[in-house]
Amino acid sequence: MKIGELAKLTGCSVQTIRYYEKEQLLPSTRRSEDNFRLYDEASAEQLLFIKLCRGLDLSLSEIRQLLALKCSPGAQCDEVNRMMEAHIQQVEARIRELTQLHEQLRALRGHCSNQRTVEQCGILQTLSSNQN
Repeated sequence: MKIGELAKLTGCSVQTIRYYEKEQLLPSTRRSEDNFRLYDEASAEQLLFIKLCRGLDLSLSEIRQLLALKCSPGAQCDEVNRMMEAHIQQVEARIRELTQLHEQLRALRGHCSNQRTVEQCGILQTLSSNQN
């Protein structure tokens, strides 16, 4: 199948597919006589795997490691578990940071009501006074 068909099948853009090829997450493809990239079902499966991993916010480096580990099906999955545990810890840290950000934004929003002019806006005044 051509790249446009692969894009449609997987829900990935053509640019994303080319990027993953450039990053060597997708193997180089063969070309048709008229120089179109040609993909097979294995390419579609690998692209869907990458898409799922990206949906879990795994980095390209982490995905690259997982793809390499998939090539050793008889190996122990300790490395996969370690990688997931590290990723979980990163997500938990981001949740804490986002929770703090949420609290700061809610507090900032509390400085102003809808009945004020921009000149009287407590949000803008608070942000301006925090610059000093």
